[in-house]
Amino acid sequence: MANQNIKVLALDLDGTLTNDQKEITPRTRAALDAALARGVTIVLASGRPTAGVLPVARELGLGQPGRAGAILAYNGGAIVDCAPGGRVLWQQVLPAPMVPALCRFAASQNVAIVTYNDEGIVTERPEDPWAQREGFTNKLPMIHVEDLAAYVNYPVNKMLLTLDPIRLRPVLQAGQQRFAGQIDLYPSSPFFIEAVPLGVAKDRSLAALLDRMGLSPAQLMACGDGMNDRSMIRYAGVGVAMANAEGPVKAAANYVTTADNNHDGVAEAVERFILTGDLGDVML
Repeated sequence: MANQNIKVLALDLDGTLTNDQKEITPRTRAALDAALARGVTIVLASGRPTAGVLPVARELGLGQPGRAGAILAYNGGAIVDCAPGGRVLWQQVLPAPMVPALCRFAASQNVAIVTYNDEGIVTERPEDPWAQREGFTNKLPMIHVEDLAAYVNYPVNKMLLTLDPIRLRPVLQAGQQRFAGQIDLYPSSPFFIEAVPLGVAKDRSLAALLDRMGLSPAQLMACGDGMNDRSMIRYAGVGVAMANAEGPVKAAANYVTTADNNHDGVAEAVERFILTGDLGDVML
């Protein structure tokens, strides 16, 4: 018998929903189709920009009749409805003065900085190999501008410093000291430093979405593998870590899958907790 309690399924993408080739495998797709057919809303919860998540939402058919879904982008900086029209349901943006301040900081450290628009990834250094990794992950083009601070005349949910991993620690420390109490800076990979509004996290934006839907955390299942997934895994009534998750992420979870992202870990969790309703070893 299916579990009727879980109404929302939040899924990290890279390392969770998709395998290492950035694909959704057939078994996982079938499990998600079955969950959608039972009225579960799927939230794609990623550090990617909205444009970088849209292809996955389209692949899953989210927003089509009977297939409710939303995109939680920028690690929680924005939630966009997958229904036609793509309404922004909730968002936080960087204070406008932070855009030129971050550009000046990146220049002083001689590292690349990028942000996003509806078409792709915007940067003064499109040739930077670490910035190009962001383009590859999101399958978005690099857009070259001469002056990023002057170009950005729209609300920004996130900026990203991209750099050689050997420079991450000193640049991060300098940035956290420079912007303390103004914005949050943290590493999301060995070569990325996220710059986001204070308090941005996946749990906070999911709480806003659940409130809008009239639901409680007990009706949420969240699956992830990275450190930026810990908050939503702790927050969810059923928090699931992939077998390939980092240790602190597993410690935050109610359940750790036996399979990793390359072997249908998400399908294992959905089949167990949504399609069959087996909550026997999960503390709710």
